[in-house]
Amino acid sequence: MFKENNKHHQRSIFGIENTLPTKLMKKLLESEEYCFYKIIFCNIKEELFSDLYSDKMSRPNAPINCLVSALILKEKYNWSYEQLFKQLNFNILTKTALGLDTFDDIPFDDATIFNFQKRISMYEKLTGKNIFEQVFDSLTKDQLKKLKIKTNIQRSDSLQAGSNIRSYSRLQLLIEILLRLWRVMDESDKTMFGTKFSNYTNKSSSQYIYKLETRDLPRELDQLAEIYHFCKVNILPKYQDLEFFQIFDRVYTEHFTEVDSKIEVRPSAELTSSCLQSPDEWDGTYREKHGESFQGQMINVTETASQENPINLIDDVAVFPNNVDDGLALHERIDIIIEKTPDLDEFHTDGAYGNPQNDLKFEELGITHVQTAVRGRQCKVTIEIEQNSSGSYHVKCPLQSADSEPSGTNGKRYRCVFDKTICQSCQFIDKCPALDRRTGRIYFFIHEDYLRNKRIRNLSNIPPERRQLRSNVEATVHEFTCRMKNHKLKVRTAFKAKTFAYLTAIAINFGRIFRYLSSNPAFQAFYFLCFVQIFKEHSKFLIKSKFDDLLKNIFTIFGLKINLTRFFAPAENSCF
Repeated sequence: MFKENNKHHQRSIFGIENTLPTKLMKKLLESEEYCFYKIIFCNIKEELFSDLYSDKMSRPNAPINCLVSALILKEKYNWSYEQLFKQLNFNILTKTALGLDTFDDIPFDDATIFNFQKRISMYEKLTGKNIFEQVFDSLTKDQLKKLKIKTNIQRSDSLQAGSNIRSYSRLQLLIEILLRLWRVMDESDKTMFGTKFSNYTNKSSSQYIYKLETRDLPRELDQLAEIYHFCKVNILPKYQDLEFFQIFDRVYTEHFTEVDSKIEVRPSAELTSSCLQSPDEWDGTYREKHGESFQGQMINVTETASQENPINLIDDVAVFPNNVDDGLALHERIDIIIEKTPDLDEFHTDGAYGNPQNDLKFEELGITHVQTAVRGRQCKVTIEIEQNSSGSYHVKCPLQSADSEPSGTNGKRYRCVFDKTICQSCQFIDKCPALDRRTGRIYFFIHEDYLRNKRIRNLSNIPPERRQLRSNVEATVHEFTCRMKNHKLKVRTAFKAKTFAYLTAIAINFGRIFRYLSSNPAFQAFYFLCFVQIFKEHSKFLIKSKFDDLLKNIFTIFGLKINLTRFFAPAENSCF
């Protein structure tokens, strides 16, 4: 049964805040953990998780805001689960961050946090919705609004998030799958089919391939093809209810094919980067980038980038298979980004995000796409295409310009004719993309060429102070990658990668807000306003409702120093 956790609003007389010495209490109220409690913990919408639990009267759930906050802290400090539980049990600051007021407050059992994530994973499989993403969106929307952060200019970049899986060769992967099938078979089947597996079961997959030579590989693959076909026909039907059946069936389809009732090994050229990379991860993919190979997922990060903002926050995070092109990832996310931040009108990326589909999308949405680099070959002669208000085009080269006219019957192709006599004196005539014809030099193009030409020129058309805005997103990417080792996560599967991405983004945003507000006393009024709202919503848990009205009036006086240590930090401290 779903139940919200409001216990933290009513503090104990004998709690931590009332038993610490004054000096330590002051440090506690100034701490990052206490600020985390106010900015993150108190603003987590627990009702987002209500669908995970039964509607019937039953045992209530563990406190959800404690579970989510604990996972955020785990990613923020890069703790292991063992370190997290140790901090929860013995660290006063960690308890404070989770709204725990006494030393004997244990919000959940060790197993609960794993069962909680399993529920969220199953919910995502059923509905396609990730609740951690909803928590991130909810918190970020509130932070952008209260801090009055402008979202009209944004920047984006991606990073590789490798899964914690072993890298298998093709032969080793096929043997490993066969060994795992052997493990799930019952004893009667092992006795019946033992001779088929006898060459592989007495050693590991790595030990088996260790002494093989290159010339042995075709023979070994053909032998495995026969065994796989035998297993598919005679063994697998009995185990089709097991999860491993799907893995075996997928590997069989990807690596083998039946031709005239005969099983054959697929050529290596037919294997794609989406083939199964490991029996331990269903959704990992393969990609080579900058001379390195990655197996796992890709995380795309978008953040605000206006120079007028006091700080910039991450406002969109998405996880894709790592063989998805950056441009395709952006094309899938741009509508979602617009839904979150409808005032977006300038978007900064590197060269990997440009493609014709995105050009058309940005034109439709009225967004200026600024690239700091251009993918592919660049024309050696500068050709500028401008669109007039009438819809026609004006094309300019280094020596002359000309208006375009439709070419062809479909109306999608245009051409402009340059004066051949002027072209004869051009130093770029040998490199010019215009074609030499009897009537002149003709340049053909379509609307997508105009959009690409416009995108390339966008960088030089904006003010110089905005041309380097994209570079700072690299620092944001580093805030993710510094929590990895060699670009590999501690976990595997796409769901775990999403959990890492969303919770880390929440932690990064919180860190930026805390560092900014702690060094800017002028924002005390902002802090007070936020907490008056929280106090009003939960005033039924406090002393009297009349005291709520009195408190509101007190907090409207900016800079007034009062000491309400049970609920708020002193005015000289940072709070949200």
